[in-house]
Order: sequence, then C-alpha cells, then structure tokens
Amino acid sequence: MSKCEQCIVRQFNSLKHLSKDDLVRMSNCKTSKIIKKGEPIFEEGDYLNGVYCIKDGVCKVSKMSENGKNQIVNLITRGDLLGERSLISEEVSNLNAIALEDMEVCFIPKEEIIRDLEKNPNFTMDVLKNMAISLKNSDNLVVDMAQKSVKQRLAETLIKLQTKFGVNDLGAIDLQLSREDIANIIGTATESCIRLLSEFKKSKFIDFQGKNIIITNKNELEKIANGF
Repeated sequence: MSKCEQCIVRQFNSLKHLSKDDLVRMSNCKTSKIIKKGEPIFEEGDYLNGVYCIKDGVCKVSKMSENGKNQIVNLITRGDLLGERSLISEEVSNLNAIALEDMEVCFIPKEEIIRDLEKNPNFTMDVLKNMAISLKNSDNLVVDMAQKSVKQRLAETLIKLQTKFGVNDLGAIDLQLSREDIANIIGTATESCIRLLSEFKKSKFIDFQGKNIIITNKNELEKIANGF
C-alpha cells in the first residue's frame, strides 16, 4: 500500500496543503481498494463517513430520478476527492458513484479529515473552494437542462470531454463512454443521443473508431454549443 506522503496524486487535490506528519498519520488509517469496472464505490442511501481519494481510473457520479432514469452529474478522475459533503453533513449520500474502468481508490475516515479541517486553514479553504465549484457546476447543469437544446448539450459535452480527458493515440477522446452514459450526461433518451451522434458524423463534425469518438471539426461543434 502506497504512503500518502509519497503519493503524487495528492498534488492534484486539497491534500497538498497537509504537512508530512499529517500525511503519515492519514496513511496509517486509510484503506485502499480496487474497484472493478461497473462496480459501485458507493450508492444512494450509503453513509460515507469519509472521503475517497482517486488514485487511478474514472467513475461517474449520478442521481437516480423518480422515473428510474440516471442523470450523470460529474465524472471523477485521478487526483480528485470524492465525498467531501459527508464531512459537514450527517445525511446519507444522494448520489451513486460507479467505476467506468478499473479503479484504485483510498478511503480516508471522516474523523481524520475533520482533525485537519479544524487546525489547517489552508486545507479547509481548499476543500470549501472545491465544494463551491461543485455547487456552481450543479447550478450550470440545471440552467443548461432548462435553456439549451439536446443538440447544444451534446456538442458542449463532447468538447468538455476532450478538454478534460485529452485524446488517445487514435486522436479519439481518451475516455470510452457508452451511448447510454453520454445520453445520461446530456439528459436525453439513448436513442436520441445515437441519432444526434450519427447526425454529427454525417456532417463530418465527429468520426467513430469503434466505440471511440473523434472530434474532427471542433469549431462547428463550438458553434452548435453556443446556439449558432
């Protein structure tokens, strides 16, 4: 099991503000586990009682609606922290976190994080800043769902995915999502998502390499995303 003070992943999140002694203490109480593709890290109704640090892999964070449809609200990747809300709330999780690929995660108990929140203002402010960003993104998601067309949301999502995950050796977005997952990000039926992707391909805005998506005309996608 790797030690927190030697783990490069912490440089990507709030843990970078902790001292070496704090990281050594945290390393002694954390637990590490492998999450296989398709398995949950946690589910709606679970008490988290701590924070997950993503050492490797990607997961989708989603909310199940009353009609049984999943809305993906975020994609969490290497270096991210997951579950910060459990630090200030005694409520059960209202979200699901499911691995999109094999993952390695570390779980840090709530009492250890609280100790650092109480004595380290830089760490506290960074955690709060990240929670504020998460709330802002949720606000933007609500507005986008209400004001943007499905076509706009798809174009914008493809651009954001390429920006966040980069491209692989094929020039495709370096994250393989099912058509259902893409539909659950943009808030539409899978059939509608497939139809729009085919339309984008026919217009030569994107191309397919198996299940991979290659953006071939980013400028046109940006125009669509902006409502032109």
